[in-house]
Amino acid sequence: MNRTGLVRAILFFAGIVVIGYLIARVGPDAIWSAFETLSWRLLLVLVFPTCLAVVADTLGWWFTFPKPPRSFGRLVGVRLAGEAVNLVTTGAVGGDLLKAYLLRPGVALRDGLASVIADKTTSVVAQVLLLLAGLLVSALLVPASRTLLITMAVSLVLEIVCVAAFVMVQLRGAVGGGGRLLARLRWPPSREHQAVLDGTDHALRSLYEEHDRGLLASVLCHFLGFTLGTIEIYLVVRFLGVPISAPTAFAIGAFSTAVKFFTFMVPASLGALEGGNVVIFAAFGMGGAVALTYTLVRRLREIVWVAAGFVASSVVSLGLPTPADQDPADAEKGTGFVS
Repeated sequence: MNRTGLVRAILFFAGIVVIGYLIARVGPDAIWSAFETLSWRLLLVLVFPTCLAVVADTLGWWFTFPKPPRSFGRLVGVRLAGEAVNLVTTGAVGGDLLKAYLLRPGVALRDGLASVIADKTTSVVAQVLLLLAGLLVSALLVPASRTLLITMAVSLVLEIVCVAAFVMVQLRGAVGGGGRLLARLRWPPSREHQAVLDGTDHALRSLYEEHDRGLLASVLCHFLGFTLGTIEIYLVVRFLGVPISAPTAFAIGAFSTAVKFFTFMVPASLGALEGGNVVIFAAFGMGGAVALTYTLVRRLREIVWVAAGFVASSVVSLGLPTPADQDPADAEKGTGFVS
């Protein structure tokens, strides 16, 4: 097992231990009783509102293409496939590479990579805006504990710094620079692959300079997707018979994204999300059983959509060109980013 695999395994098992501790502390009987209360409505939550959020997020990705792919349905499938891989791996990178690969042959590899990176950027910008909105809602409508608000305010500042650094690195040619760094470490990419990496940098700069309206639309779509996701919190808590307002559910969802943001290296934020939600729900006057039940429902929903993602991967992979069939020149030809 290499070092990355060892770190992934340690983080995974640490997350399992945290979840086990939380279940033991809250009480398995209380959690089981909550799931019995949900009953058949659990099936509803596993599908809705995630299906709407998937469409909104795919639309956000669609806006990052100067010339979008012809089939929006296929783009949904590609996104599901990539997000499924991201959810079960560390660092959310493998799934993004898979998205670019599955876009072929309609979208050249470098253009696909540029769109994926741009989409990731607009998504994290939307997360920053969501956290800001959550802080405003909490401060004005549904006051939470002072400690939580201060923590989230600090998180907001850190997120802004991280996102700004992320954009700056892209504009400085980090993708192609990564290939040249590998060459210095005696793991040089092939000439064709380095051309793809350099072309991705060029495509990204072109996107940021000439496609600002599309990127703004992408941010708004991702913000809508995150907002739709908070409906899940509202439904689960109400189905459990616990009173909760829509603004409270929105604030909880916004603060929960901050936990995901800073634990991206942990596979599926396992353990971190459970512990973070217990703290966040408690700050709004709800017990650990409600918080943990919601998070476990969310985990079940993730499993369902990961399965859907792997099915989508198999479907959209049909008809993809093999390496032997791929013309190396295709990797260097753009489809709309670069003339």
